[in-house]
Amino acid sequence: MTSRRAKYWTSGAIPLIAPEVLGDIISDVADLAIVISETGEVLSVIVNPAHPSFLVLEHWEGKDIRDSLAVESLPKFEKRFAEFLSGQTDVKPVELNHSREVSDWDAPVRYSFHRIAPNGAVLMLGRDLRAVAEMQQQLINAQLALERDYEVQREFDTRFRVLLSNMSEPVLFVSVESGDITEANAAATTLMDRSRDDLIGNPLVSCFESRKRGDLIEALTTLAISERADGMKIELRGKTKLVQIAPTLFRAAGERILLCRVIPTDESTLNADNLARNMQDLYVSGPEAIVFAAENGDVLSANDAFLDLIDVAHDINVRGRSLADYLQRGSVDLKVMTENATRAGRMRMYGTKIAGQYGSPRAVEISVTKLHAGNHSIFAFVMRDSNHAEASRGAMLPSNDESMRSVVELVGSATLKDIVAETTNVVEKMCIETAVSLTMNNRVAAAEMLGLSRQSLYVKLRKFDLLTRDTDDN
Repeated sequence: MTSRRAKYWTSGAIPLIAPEVLGDIISDVADLAIVISETGEVLSVIVNPAHPSFLVLEHWEGKDIRDSLAVESLPKFEKRFAEFLSGQTDVKPVELNHSREVSDWDAPVRYSFHRIAPNGAVLMLGRDLRAVAEMQQQLINAQLALERDYEVQREFDTRFRVLLSNMSEPVLFVSVESGDITEANAAATTLMDRSRDDLIGNPLVSCFESRKRGDLIEALTTLAISERADGMKIELRGKTKLVQIAPTLFRAAGERILLCRVIPTDESTLNADNLARNMQDLYVSGPEAIVFAAENGDVLSANDAFLDLIDVAHDINVRGRSLADYLQRGSVDLKVMTENATRAGRMRMYGTKIAGQYGSPRAVEISVTKLHAGNHSIFAFVMRDSNHAEASRGAMLPSNDESMRSVVELVGSATLKDIVAETTNVVEKMCIETAVSLTMNNRVAAAEMLGLSRQSLYVKLRKFDLLTRDTDDN
């Protein structure tokens, strides 16, 4: 109200507003305001100062508004502007894109039309839609990503089901939490003489005799964690038939699941020439200690014979540790074996001693083979307990019969002191030849193996004329 208590707003009209004040109001309520004539000529441009992303657009004045619009926006503008000029009262706002070539930006703007003067001037109040457009683009990208993920999931699901249905080995998927079967292939339904619907959703224990649900799942989980290859033998319910369950534990979508391979134990159903199964049984039940190690010497897996050799209760205690921790000369032994196996692909025999943390050292003969596991290389160590390792190792060395005969010939023609001195020289020469041969003429490794300095080793090589022999051989 005025000071005379008269109303500013009467008869639906507003009081006169100064032009500079009106411009400020328009620039505040709209992001972009354009005054055009009925022919489309730009008379004035007002930009909201709170939107610095809009450039100075005074150069539009005096030009046709159509020149600043993108090609796809021209038909929309013409239609909506014609409706407004015809006097329609319900003309809706229109979304237009400005051409980057003319306006230096191509932001989408939502315009509404308003009459502001009797001479036909039209005010276009624009609202910047870039935030909305960005949100819409993000929603579209998210939807496309979901569709791609869905297609990938469907592809993997199809591959899984095709693979499962074509496996000849019976396979069951079991939930650790509930103990229920979640998936089964055709081979499993045939072995258990049940339909797929009778298996899925029912407890695994219902398929076997004399087992409680919790006890069976706990036993299979423990077996899977230990990564033992022998599996669990159990009798099928309603059949006098033993099967062996080999479980594998994994986690999917936060749930622990057991992959159970059900293997018939009836020998008549097994192929005698199944190499994979035979090698697995040899690894588990063979008398030789077998260790698989990575290129750096870390133990990947070891059988029970190796655990007996080093007096260790479980293979969990050795996996991840270096094999050098159990060898008499540690990293020297390991380096000699792996380097020789790398050069030739295998090393037939290497004599050393091996011991666990508490057991006494045992003489062993080790054969090493380099294997390829995908993009990586691993080493397979086969160890045999030997009470005569030194004698066996001597069989690998160059013949020293001539030296031994010369020692024998001294008996009766020389004193015992001279015979012992000559014998010492023979043994020392044999040891040096052994170390040089095992290390493939690596003098540093040979010196470490013999407990000598490198200088001392060269002195002894000259003493026994072994340096000249190496040169001649090369």
